[in-house]
Amino acid sequence: MTGILRRMGEHALLIETGALAESHRLDAELRRLGIKGVEEIVPGPESVLVVVSGGDLEVIWEQVELMVGEKGTPGQATGWEPAEVVVEVEYDGADLTAVAELTGLGVDEVIARHSGSSFVVGWLGFAPGFAYLVGLDPVLAVPRLEVPRTSVPAGSVAIAGGYSAIYPAASPGGWRLLGRTTTRVWDVEADPPSLLQPGTRVRMVPA
Repeated sequence: MTGILRRMGEHALLIETGALAESHRLDAELRRLGIKGVEEIVPGPESVLVVVSGGDLEVIWEQVELMVGEKGTPGQATGWEPAEVVVEVEYDGADLTAVAELTGLGVDEVIARHSGSSFVVGWLGFAPGFAYLVGLDPVLAVPRLEVPRTSVPAGSVAIAGGYSAIYPAASPGGWRLLGRTTTRVWDVEADPPSLLQPGTRVRMVPA
């Protein structure tokens, strides 16, 4: 257990998983168990943060430690299978031609490589429901805009660095826009509000 589980202040603990896939499996297992007193579970690239509210942190520590110890490595023994979401994309984004020029590809090839990428939701951040999608074709790893837009429409499908994303709501943003989708990825009345949960597979399909 050394180096795997540690305290993070008075109301949280951190499990070091060492890999994104393990973070996703552990996140799914913790949510399935529904440990009393756990307020929030935040998976990251190589760790999972467990935030406690109204519960005994020491008791929760023991429960998580036992669960991780029984499995050898976090999530190793679970039968968890990630969900898949299919997203139809209208590839008419404002930066599509610029991305083609930056990569030396034709526009059709940019679309083919983006829609052919095997995306997985790595984690959520930046804004509610904003999912960082890993698995982008490395050829499409272009930099962000030097000057971000003051407003990017909800549903915009974009790339930046080695990631892709779907803007859940209108917001400022510097990612390069490839297209748009009508798929609603954030709904405050849904449970959970975010359609794209960590570990979810995402398949982009040209509309």
